[in-house]
Amino acid sequence: MKLQSGDKAPAFSAKDQNGNQVSLEDFKGKKLLLYFYPKDDTSGCTAQACNLRDSLPALQTAGYEVLGVSVDDEKSHLKFINKYQLNFPLIADTDHKMVEAFGVWKEKSMYGKTYMGIVRTTFLIDENGSIERIIEKVTTADHATQILG
Repeated sequence: MKLQSGDKAPAFSAKDQNGNQVSLEDFKGKKLLLYFYPKDDTSGCTAQACNLRDSLPALQTAGYEVLGVSVDDEKSHLKFINKYQLNFPLIADTDHKMVEAFGVWKEKSMYGKTYMGIVRTTFLIDENGSIERIIEKVTTADHATQILG
């Protein structure tokens, strides 16, 4: 089942880069920019994370909390955050529960090989936990403009 605008966001509870439990409930009454990305410290994912980092004040002014998610582990996330001074948490979805619940774990192909991976997708979730908007065609280097524009 594919999620759509207006749907309730799937409930989640997972660990961030510091091992702290983070859940959808933590964002009740706040807007959440929940973005799924394929892999820490790769070119597109770095461009996207740095764009969100640099745009965080504008995103917060618009009312958004930012949360990134990939299937990398906590150690990888911490290294990625420290290397690029990221100013928002990253969720380590190592058991794939979130990527499956949000429908972003799909078959992909590169150089003629098919494999399962995260399809880069951003969910904008309102104060009541409903999905306001889904961005599937992400412009990594200018993602904040897509969100705020």
